[in-house]
Amino acid sequence: MKLIFFISSYSKNLIPDYQFSAFLMAGYLNGFTDKETSALTHAMLYSGKIIDLSKIKGKKIDKHSTGGVGDKTSLIIAPIVAAAGVNVPMISGRGLGHSGGTLDKLESIPGFNTNLSLSQYQSVLQKCGAVLIGQTKDVAPADKLIYALRDVTATVESIPLITGSIMSKKLAEGIDGLVLDVKTGSGAFMKTLKQANALATSLIETAKSFNKEVIAFITDMNQPLGNYVGNWLEVYESIKILNGEMVKDLYEVSLNLSGAMIFLGGKANSIEEGFQISEELIKNGKAFDKFLEMVKLQKGDTKYLKNPNQYPAAKYKETIVADKNGYLKSVNNYQIGMASLELGAGRLTKNDRIDPSAGIIFNPKIGNKIKKGDVIAELHTNNKLKIDEVKSMIIGAIAFSSTKVKPEKLIKKIIN
Repeated sequence: MKLIFFISSYSKNLIPDYQFSAFLMAGYLNGFTDKETSALTHAMLYSGKIIDLSKIKGKKIDKHSTGGVGDKTSLIIAPIVAAAGVNVPMISGRGLGHSGGTLDKLESIPGFNTNLSLSQYQSVLQKCGAVLIGQTKDVAPADKLIYALRDVTATVESIPLITGSIMSKKLAEGIDGLVLDVKTGSGAFMKTLKQANALATSLIETAKSFNKEVIAFITDMNQPLGNYVGNWLEVYESIKILNGEMVKDLYEVSLNLSGAMIFLGGKANSIEEGFQISEELIKNGKAFDKFLEMVKLQKGDTKYLKNPNQYPAAKYKETIVADKNGYLKSVNNYQIGMASLELGAGRLTKNDRIDPSAGIIFNPKIGNKIKKGDVIAELHTNNKLKIDEVKSMIIGAIAFSSTKVKPEKLIKKIIN
């Protein structure tokens, strides 16, 4: 009760920043027990409204990813899972640093409205089974205030504080279950498998303390997921997947996540069966039809989804080619993400405007054999002055080997 009072008082500006900063730093240095993390999440959750979705029949299952480069899985799995008959209420975020944001990707679709009221959110979910919006002022308002303070007090990397931030928003959605995609690697916030496992465990224990069903995947982020990085480019690649085009790594991660959601939603007896249902919904066109339905209900223009090659292209396109033979050994994926920001695909400051057509098509995967002259990457931008700088960034971010290299394992662990 003391923690609820403390968080509530801070949300109402009754406690000054310097006092709350002391609490954050104490928690960062000394850690939190599982019970304390759960209590923190509870206090942040009840700082705002919890959406009541009880009038909508069926289970409500969401997915949360810790973010990375080229991670557009939400755009793929939401329509698949909704087409399987499971409700997907999804409150997503914007780009954070080198990591792209689901809302920014969706808003590259002309007219798409991510700023729905809670009543509109419920209405769209009831009509088509899936809705993707941004955090409203009514949902876990303490999280916004605390996150801003964590950002300037060097306490962002505290796993309990990360857990409270993620889970307070997810629980406020009115969900019955949650699938977690915790990324690890050079393009992730959790750089090591140990860190990713610690975060996944914390999130699971907190979800369980609220009696929510949860499955966690720890997945690779040592290279872009899929080949496309940038807002419209990632929508385009999502359309390709939903229309049955195989992009191996993106397909595998997305359908394992959707399979787990379908399983938690009671429409499959296992993750594997959920995977098979997902494949069938892509093959018969129902997943893409559901995507079109959701976009239309959120006021997006579907003509570019049906004819993506008509989307206004970036003014400048440049390629980077291999200057020698070899095998792709490693990728500094953080640098790839930052390179896409430099081209205009993200925000370097909070006032920057995103260029929806900007980004990178990154072709090879770790372990691939590369021949001299092969196209490594294609840059898309409306800012010609950034091209040479970004070329240098990408060339500096990749390393080759003269001997064969083992591919990265995509799904490193499933915690069920």
